[in-house]
Amino acid sequence: MHVGRELMRTLAVAGVVAIVVWSAGPAIAADDTKVKEGTGAVESGAKEIGAGKVGQGVEDTAKGVGKTVVEGAKYTGEKFKESGKAAEPEAKSAWENTKSGAVAFGHSVKNFFQNLFK
Repeated sequence: MHVGRELMRTLAVAGVVAIVVWSAGPAIAADDTKVKEGTGAVESGAKEIGAGKVGQGVEDTAKGVGKTVVEGAKYTGEKFKESGKAAEPEAKSAWENTKSGAVAFGHSVKNFFQNLFK
């Protein structure tokens, strides 16, 4: 009965990881081949369990889950890095706009006081 609980827990974790990776797939464009390899290992391990090779199937499933989690984390990090780079030009142009606005305001104040004392 203990092996059944371990198996169910492993398959549940594998299923959740696979769903997360699958649902994030269309929204991202980085290289996700290693994540897909891990997901494939989870699937093949589950098939081995279904074929009666419980020991080997659980081992392959656990390795696949581990690989999927590790590679998924790396992949997510790459995506965050890419999105940060994509936001840089906007941030620079926003700063430039703020700076030029402040300069223009300073000139307006200067002109106001110059005209006031003429």
